[in-house]
Amino acid sequence: MSADIPAPADQPAPDSADTGHPTGATAGGAQRGRPRSQEADRAILTAAAELLAERGLGAMSIEEVAARAGVGKTTIYRRWPSKGLLALDAFVASFREEQPLPDTGTLRGDLLAALHAWVRAVTQTPMGSMLTGLIAEAQHDTELRGAWRDRVLEPLRSQHRIMLDRAIARGEIPPGVDRDVVLDLFFGAAEHRLLLGHLPMSDDFIAEVVDVILAGVERSGVERSG
Repeated sequence: MSADIPAPADQPAPDSADTGHPTGATAGGAQRGRPRSQEADRAILTAAAELLAERGLGAMSIEEVAARAGVGKTTIYRRWPSKGLLALDAFVASFREEQPLPDTGTLRGDLLAALHAWVRAVTQTPMGSMLTGLIAEAQHDTELRGAWRDRVLEPLRSQHRIMLDRAIARGEIPPGVDRDVVLDLFFGAAEHRLLLGHLPMSDDFIAEVVDVILAGVERSGVERSG
């Protein structure tokens, strides 16, 4: 995602107040890019997160984000070339803080803690509606789909693979277990209920998901050894 993507032609160039830094020039007279302002970034991401929670991605506009953040639209376009990518960054900034890596000493304890954290984030905060909106938008936005994979999906899966690696090292599960299948089952069950809303994501549901996964892993290990 490039910070130098220009704003639409009908948008005025930002003044120095938009970024908090003046535009400089090199010794040869070429213009340097404006340094990014962390304060402006925070304001933009906060405004985007608030609007996502209030209205959803479909109803959010760059104009509204700019007005709420107190910046020019060009400041946003320079950082985020699309509304979807801006929404993704606003989501990631909050979501990652809600997904710590558990270390309970057992795989079952780790899986329970991780799934409880995921469910809590999407049911007790505005992140659930943000998540569903981003998943829907990514179905027809290839750039957003790639960014979703790189910024959300792979980092979270890589973090949770650590739980499986520790379980293998402790001898809880066989080393040949397909970790990607385990993670697909782990996240897929909860995402299915989030997207369809047909059944609640209760404590009993979380425990059942984890126990079914562990039973399957154990059976797979027995069959492989046999």
